[in-house]
Amino acid sequence: MKLDRVLFFPVTPFDARGAVDTEVLAEHLRRSLAHRPGAVFAACGTGEVHALSVAEQATVVATAAEVTPGDIPVFAGAGGPLPTALEQVRGAADAGAQAILLLPPYLVNAPQRGLVEYVRTVAEASPLPVVFYQRGNAVLTVDSAVEVARMPNVVGIKDGVGDLDRLHAIVLAVRDAVGEDFLFFNGLPTAELTAGAYRGIGVDLYSSAAFAFVPEVSAAFHAALGEDEDLVSRLLTGFYQPLAALRDTTPGYAVALVKAGQALRGLDVGPVRPPLVPPTEEDLRTLSALIDTGLEIAGTASTGRS
Repeated sequence: MKLDRVLFFPVTPFDARGAVDTEVLAEHLRRSLAHRPGAVFAACGTGEVHALSVAEQATVVATAAEVTPGDIPVFAGAGGPLPTALEQVRGAADAGAQAILLLPPYLVNAPQRGLVEYVRTVAEASPLPVVFYQRGNAVLTVDSAVEVARMPNVVGIKDGVGDLDRLHAIVLAVRDAVGEDFLFFNGLPTAELTAGAYRGIGVDLYSSAAFAFVPEVSAAFHAALGEDEDLVSRLLTGFYQPLAALRDTTPGYAVALVKAGQALRGLDVGPVRPPLVPPTEEDLRTLSALIDTGLEIAGTASTGRS
């Protein structure tokens, strides 16, 4: 599987009754799809998959598959307890997804052989190719990563750890074992801050939370990488670094700020589900100013708020 451009992780909108709002989700998707992401990752971390039922996950994926053009692949999030992950991957195939992003198992500490078997069990049951997301309680060693990469249905690894020494060793070993086509991408929060460092170890792909609420800024940053270092620097210092600082003030803001950003730009996607919390009024003011600054630096200030 080949991917390029920015990887888009949409939020999951909820209506006033707390149910998944498919109409708002479709509009959210259309707004960002206009900026041509490399793939759509529905019902993943930014999409609050941890807070969705199996049926809701399938609904989100089906909506994404219906709205997304056929030349942009749709990945479905799956993970958590093994029976849940197995239900999710089967439902995702029926819903029209082209691939799976497999998140870590439920929060238990497992030995490497247990992590490998978790991936193997899901991958063997999945009708779709699988990318494994390593983070938190699911961090692979070099040997385990090679074993996972050799599984017939596993096509990539998303890194949410940020240990570049370890990841570089994994990249070299995996590409030596299975070839250059195996996918790696940077999945750290606010991945733009580390995009240059990841490129240095041969990992060009990255996911962008910003793409979900300021796709103009995200697309401008991606286009500038390696081409316009002045614009890259101004976007990093003026938008991405202060956004990350705001994100780090409160657990869960990696999702809550994205939803709030959508509302500030004219699309009410509803609240986050507990235990996540919405931003404070002060933080909303800070976020609003950051959006204006990011759009101005990216040269799209005339677009303004939708």
